Amino acid sequence: MTRIKRGYIARKRRIKIRLFASSFRGAHSRLTRNIIQQKIRALVSSHRDRDKQKRNVRRLWVIRINAIIRENTISFSYNRLINNLYKRKLLLNRKILAQLAILNRNCLYMISNDIINIK
Repeated sequence: MTRIKRGYIARKRRIKIRLFASSFRGAHSRLTRNIIQQKIRALVSSHRDRDKQKRNVRRLWVIRINAIIRENTISFSYNRLINNLYKRKLLLNRKILAQLAILNRNCLYMISNDIINIK
């Protein structure tokens, strides 16, 4: 039986893995077994941190809305604002409200005052 050399396929696979780990330092970018372990770890971390980033951005929106609402002369809290928005069926999400809080405070004040007065 003839000898089969698997070098081409195995080398192709290893080169593809090494391209992913080219920015890693030390053995993590040179040794195949270490590269595979680091690749798994990197992908897990990136997945986890994407979720964490979404949480942090939403927290930032809530903080901004709450700060602007409390600045207004009428004491009004974030949770009352959101609750009243849902009751009135106004389709403004937290991202839009946070942008209004930064770019156009008067508009946000008008929205909150209308909600308070309608009750």
